[in-house]
Amino acid sequence: MRTYDFTPLYRATVGFDRMASLLDRAMTADTATTYPPYNIEKLGENEYRVSIAVAGFTAEELSIESRDNAVVVTARKAETGEKRTYLHRGIATRAFEKSFQLADHVHVTGARHADGMLHIELERQVPEALKPRRIEIANGKAAPELEGTSETVEA
Repeated sequence: MRTYDFTPLYRATVGFDRMASLLDRAMTADTATTYPPYNIEKLGENEYRVSIAVAGFTAEELSIESRDNAVVVTARKAETGEKRTYLHRGIATRAFEKSFQLADHVHVTGARHADGMLHIELERQVPEALKPRRIEIANGKAAPELEGTSETVEA
């Protein structure tokens, strides 16, 4: 396995700590954990869906939490006290915790559980203050006016 040293990134940048930590975690993460299987879909320019196969779990046994630019899905099978004898057990209902890192301004907008699948809807919601805005260029000596405001820019 190849390891990467992100020290030059830490020395040459300011404010990218989260990105460097994310890269570091991605490079050292155990990629063998594939339970439960999941899909990540891009539905539109700003819409995404994470679909997780949760066969054997009810909606009450699942939990979704949004925290620190991540969405965390946990599942704990409730104890029924029922004794079963399996001849073959192919449906895994073991507890799990699956975490997905979210980009800035990506928020969970909904979730639904149907047909053994848990679908989590995500949307990128960029605040108005961060969206590009058009600046008018004045002809002559008058200061240009910013679009959407009544303030003028000092020359």
